[in-house]
Amino acid sequence: MNICIDIDGTITDAYCWLEMTNQYFGRTIKPFEVTVYDVYEVFNIPKEDYLDFYERFGEEMHGKAEIRGTAKEILWKLDKQHNIYYVTAREEKMKRVTEAWFANNELPRGELYLLGSHYKVEKAKELDCDIFIEDRYENAIELSQAGFQVLLIDCYYNQGPLISGVTRVFTWKDIDETIEAYASHRIRIAG
Repeated sequence: MNICIDIDGTITDAYCWLEMTNQYFGRTIKPFEVTVYDVYEVFNIPKEDYLDFYERFGEEMHGKAEIRGTAKEILWKLDKQHNIYYVTAREEKMKRVTEAWFANNELPRGELYLLGSHYKVEKAKELDCDIFIEDRYENAIELSQAGFQVLLIDCYYNQGPLISGVTRVFTWKDIDETIEAYASHRIRIAG
């Protein structure tokens, strides 16, 4: 199968950016208080202030990001059985730090697509995606409405109602089990 995988909040810990952002803006926001995706809304600051912070410290934050749960082990397992593609909203200027992070964390080297946009439907179509693993609620809905199966990894900021084609998962073990079940079902139908 062709599996597209988001990076931030999906492979990385969903709140690994929080400590550095709190420190910069002089806040004490806790993970459970991150109930929307956009950081500037969480911190109740002008979008431009957050963009300035990200411009200055984005590479450092991405370089220090922690891996979410058992993502590393499951990614290696998926890499042996399927085609994996990393599809992220990060901008192209983050390519070097992203590739270095993958190498430093000894993650499988799937193809990397830095879109510079949250719109991922066209790339998913281009890659003939079977399953898309995502943390952003709006992306999950949009991808599902375009006909893709989406695994939405649970975060405080993605608690909207699910539609057909979107499955909420809580851990990378859940992701692994769901993909195995989906692959098994596809084999039975094809056979």
